[in-house]
Amino acid sequence: MTARVEAPVEEMHEERARRNVEAVNREAGPNPIRIGVLTPLTPPGDPTAGELISRGARIGAEHVREHGGVLGGRNVELLLVNDVEGADDTTMGETAVKGLRRLDEQGVVAIFGQWHLRTSGAVARTAEELGLPMFVENGDSDATRRRRAVFRTYFTIVNRAPVMMAFLASVDLRRIAIVASDTVFAATTANEVERVGATHGMEFLRFDFSQGTVTDIRPELEQVRDWGPDAIVNAGVIRTNYLFIQQAAELGLRPSVPMMVGFSFPTRSADFWRLSGPAGLGITWPGSLYRPSWDGLTDVGRWCIARYAELYNDFPPDTVLSAFTDVTLVAQALDVAGKEDRDALIEALESREWTTWRGPVRFERGEEFWHHDSPELVVWQYQEVGQQFDDAAIVYPPERQTKPYQTPAELA
Repeated sequence: MTARVEAPVEEMHEERARRNVEAVNREAGPNPIRIGVLTPLTPPGDPTAGELISRGARIGAEHVREHGGVLGGRNVELLLVNDVEGADDTTMGETAVKGLRRLDEQGVVAIFGQWHLRTSGAVARTAEELGLPMFVENGDSDATRRRRAVFRTYFTIVNRAPVMMAFLASVDLRRIAIVASDTVFAATTANEVERVGATHGMEFLRFDFSQGTVTDIRPELEQVRDWGPDAIVNAGVIRTNYLFIQQAAELGLRPSVPMMVGFSFPTRSADFWRLSGPAGLGITWPGSLYRPSWDGLTDVGRWCIARYAELYNDFPPDTVLSAFTDVTLVAQALDVAGKEDRDALIEALESREWTTWRGPVRFERGEEFWHHDSPELVVWQYQEVGQQFDDAAIVYPPERQTKPYQTPAELA
């Protein structure tokens, strides 16, 4: 019997994340396999992402324990480190590497949980130097570039931008305004959108803003309105995403002008509609081919979703599934390796195909990038105010389309 988590609402993300880890570690028993979770739990990082990763880690460790353990019945112990503890915007990489070295000293066999571009590159370089197997949840597109110790089952900005621009071109939206915050993630997204969009003959008007301090982009949005874009790419990061949506609505640019956001935060539909209101109608975004009712889920994927619903009374975003996968892959590969050894774990991960929530993955050494098996990406659209994510339309690519893309005029 698994007890549902009933955390007080006043708890912070870090407290809830540590409760997740403590819950599974209490059952770890003697001589557990130690896996490090190096992830943001406080600002200036994204503590929501870190908490979601802790949930996936917990459920992954529970799956291992309830399915016979690893290396003869040993369980998983999770060592959780806040990778931005004591950091500011300029020192996140340094604090993350310090956290990595602390986990290395504690004898973890692998780590995962890296979320930010400002940390994942430095952590990946150091993990490679240490020979410490590492899974990346998001972050730096180059993290897996010819690195033996770094693995990824999630997608990157370089995977995302071509899908975004191909979709916009397919519906003949080529005059694109970009509003972006100045985080590394947002700026890199905007840069890649411009680079890929140029191959489609697109025109761009771009404005960049401070993620931490901007409160008013109306003057720039007035210029956008005067320019007459076919669409707006909203390359903010949560707070600025919603600020851009809200102020675009004030100036009549939403929902009358199509808007695409750079990542899949709209999948948290309750939060999305609460913060965007009717201005969120018609928003599109790139994301994994995944929803709770997707018929492509494997048995292990359905198990993870059921356990998440039992614990948290919700469905898991793909961030959770990615972290869950990291833990279960380490356990599977250690059984193949036959011993708790980092080099043997890396060799095992490279040796065969593995079962995950979305089907088989394989970690091959490509010409440029190694060990990166990305999920299939599609473009989603909300076509009704208040629509749940499970009912959202897949509008691109054509072979995955569940409903045609709808223009602002068609949605009005």
